[in-house]
Amino acid sequence: MGTFSGFTIVSCGTLSPELNYLSQTGFLDADKILYTIPGLHENKNELQHHLARQLARARRYSRRVIVVYGEKCYIDMSTEPPQLVDDLIVAQGGCISRVRAANCIDMLASTDQREKISNGEKVYWLTAGWLKYWKRIFKDWAIGKANETFPQNDKAILLDAVGIYDEYVTNSPHKLLEFSERPGSIPPPRRIGSYSKRDKRGKLLSAKQRDSNAHTRGQRSPRPYIRLHQEAQT
Repeated sequence: MGTFSGFTIVSCGTLSPELNYLSQTGFLDADKILYTIPGLHENKNELQHHLARQLARARRYSRRVIVVYGEKCYIDMSTEPPQLVDDLIVAQGGCISRVRAANCIDMLASTDQREKISNGEKVYWLTAGWLKYWKRIFKDWAIGKANETFPQNDKAILLDAVGIYDEYVTNSPHKLLEFSERPGSIPPPRRIGSYSKRDKRGKLLSAKQRDSNAHTRGQRSPRPYIRLHQEAQT
């Protein structure tokens, strides 16, 4: 049984593999899931435009909306004070909440989990969406930026919650080879496992309950901060 009837989800398209998995398995029964174009954190103007458009669309399906964007996915330093993703959300008005996370990596593995996985090494973290949409995400990267960014890390780790790595190895190995030409070779991913409905239901229900309680009292809904990460499996 799902838990999100009465809500529409607006998410960065980079997280579509994980959210689609939750939807297909019957856990995430939101009225609608809408995605912005993957990789818009590299283009502030486009992110602002597409997020506003999808939030407006979301109201056609539900009165309450949950935004799956991290707090670091949009920071406009050209304003004083800097404009944050929450400022974009508040400007839309209505019952809109956002997940509690810094970015998409943080939604899949907590800081403590990543420290254990990295074992003291500097890691460039990737998700299934980064692997799937890497051409779009890195399309505006100059060679100099790539050469400056990737060598600073000891390795890359793919947080694969949906089995995309095995799928590519079996059916599309050329995609892995093509991807490796840009950010460097990919080590065997440290998988965080399939989504557990039981574990997710506890986290997501508590967030939804806070929203419902505020609604019942006639108050403005607090942000139902939601963690989407799965406990690392050993």
